[in-house]
Amino acid sequence: MTSDIITRLRTAGCVFAEEEVEIILGSAATSDDLDAMVARRAAGHPLEQVVGWAEFHGLRILVDPGVFVPRRRTEFLVRQALAHAGPSRIVVDLCCGTGALGAAIRAGLGGADVELYAADVHPAAVRCARRNLPGAQVFEGDLFDPLPAVLKGRVGILAANVPYVPTGEMPLLPTEARDHEPHVTLDGGADGLDVLRRVAEQAATWLAPGGILLFETTERQAAPAVQAVEDGGLAARVLSDEEWGATVVMGEAAAA
Repeated sequence: MTSDIITRLRTAGCVFAEEEVEIILGSAATSDDLDAMVARRAAGHPLEQVVGWAEFHGLRILVDPGVFVPRRRTEFLVRQALAHAGPSRIVVDLCCGTGALGAAIRAGLGGADVELYAADVHPAAVRCARRNLPGAQVFEGDLFDPLPAVLKGRVGILAANVPYVPTGEMPLLPTEARDHEPHVTLDGGADGLDVLRRVAEQAATWLAPGGILLFETTERQAAPAVQAVEDGGLAARVLSDEEWGATVVMGEAAAA
């Protein structure tokens, strides 16, 4: 039976069919569940949405259908957030999706005394993030709009997993992303940086002295992303990880 499933997934274009079958078998509670999961995966649904979870920075993150799937390369952003964290224990996860960034950063900081806030414009993402972020405040709304004003000038880490795919490149995305993840979580406008610029413009207002802003982007977008962060009044630098192909732009507020 296992070999039949592997063959079916390979035929559907799943490059890592053997590994995926192990995950599906471990997640299916019944034979009916197994059949349904295999059918959805063969039809092109992301594996993480099929089984209902993703591994991210040592955590199991719940992933609902129709919600952006956290990418393993984004763990690099988490590592940089933890490496450059200042004294403020207030964390904000903007464009939070499942809440994976907020969950991983809170866990890496020790959890107990971290104040975590998250926001997303997509209702399904907000529902999913609330399941992944017990004890956090998760808001539905556009970027900073739903956040409590009392956070202004107090945020230590502002992680924003903004969409950064240029609109013209959306048709080039893998089918599972293009067809099964909300386009609002992927499409970043003409050059991919529309949402990034909006966040960078306001970030300094929310950050504590020495607080940091972190975005994931691409190597070719790094220079204009840095300019946007500097235009917003923060000191900017580019951090990269060749192994994972990850590029992060970090902005830092001036220390007190």
